[in-house]
Amino acid sequence: MATATPRRDTARVLIASLVGTAVEFYDFYIYATAASLVFGPLFFPATSPSAQLLSSFASIGLAFVARPVGAAFFGHFGDRIGRKSTLVASLMLMGASTFLIAFLPTYAMVGWVATLLLCILRFGQGFGLGGEWGGAALLAVENAPPGWEGRFGMVPQLGAPVGFIAANGLFLILGLALTPDQFRDWGWRLPFLASALLVGLGLWVRLKLTETPAFAAAMEKEAPPSVPLGTLLTSHLVPTLIGTLVAIACFAIYYVATAFALGYGTTTLGIDRETFLGVQLVAILFMAVGICVAGWASDKTSTAKVLTGGCLGAVIVALGMAPLMESGSIAGVFVFLSLALLCMGFCYGPLGAYLPSLFPARVRYTGASLTFNVGGILGGGLTPVIAKMLADEGGGLMPVGIYLACASAISLVVLLFTLRRKPITG
Repeated sequence: MATATPRRDTARVLIASLVGTAVEFYDFYIYATAASLVFGPLFFPATSPSAQLLSSFASIGLAFVARPVGAAFFGHFGDRIGRKSTLVASLMLMGASTFLIAFLPTYAMVGWVATLLLCILRFGQGFGLGGEWGGAALLAVENAPPGWEGRFGMVPQLGAPVGFIAANGLFLILGLALTPDQFRDWGWRLPFLASALLVGLGLWVRLKLTETPAFAAAMEKEAPPSVPLGTLLTSHLVPTLIGTLVAIACFAIYYVATAFALGYGTTTLGIDRETFLGVQLVAILFMAVGICVAGWASDKTSTAKVLTGGCLGAVIVALGMAPLMESGSIAGVFVFLSLALLCMGFCYGPLGAYLPSLFPARVRYTGASLTFNVGGILGGGLTPVIAKMLADEGGGLMPVGIYLACASAISLVVLLFTLRRKPITG
């Protein structure tokens, strides 16, 4: 998309894009994991375990409401003053919100105030992440040599499995080292405290960066738009809609295979928590493999074609959810999670190059961030809640599998109709 970064700086750019998103997704995932395991009884009124879990899942969705707001806010500054400063600010906000969750009182201590504080900090997490992903993707893609956009664009996407492994791995260690009472009383707070160290690492790497060549070149040609969001919605509405709908599949797959599956597996299916976390940790490696293969294949074919294949695979795998998860064996659960997360890799990996390619550099931060995060609302915001309700009222996982297949099919249909659309390279 621009003149390539000098070779000596390439490693720094890629590490910065990976480390930053790994930190951001670690913060995001420890919340999703804690919400599945302990937040229900700790922060919500005692009505029934199912109602508490539903409320806890609903708090996950708060961040998805915040993400497009954060995307518009940080996108405004990312397209006007640059990628670097905006990325640093989004990381600091996300990190502060996560760190403060460690010090929250519980519902038993202060009643509804605890619920309110949790929701405020969850909103802060989403607001920060709304500006994070788009900037990290641009940092990689706008420094990519010609023909390497897919491979550079998949590097920040690897922050997702890295962050997941760090988050769930720490929860698994705590679950093995602590008694259930210790974990419930104070152990769950440790991963939130640890986020401060990871945020410090991310800031150290990002403060050493320079501005991307594409942004610098765009600023030399013309002044940035005074309101990038307005320019995006008036002059680039069609690609905004395309990008938003294409992003739905990856979020739906992910939150069914992680947050919902963890809650359902450890309650309804009665699988031991540490066992299920261990299965997810291995299965997430399939997502990492999918991201890497998809990034390479995107440069050999096109990002749109690889995304199409990933969405098609997701539809097929979704229909196998019920027979595999309800088979009564850990092997069946593992097969479904591995296949679903492999498809997630093919739906998610190419987005780092695909979404920026829909927009010119002067509104690219806003466009990539907004499409990714609005797609997150549609595909993942309420997915754990909807999936839980479908499973409870439908008497099993078949309705959940159909829901996931339909969500993936939306992205698939859009891709099929836009396969010949040419990417924007300037």
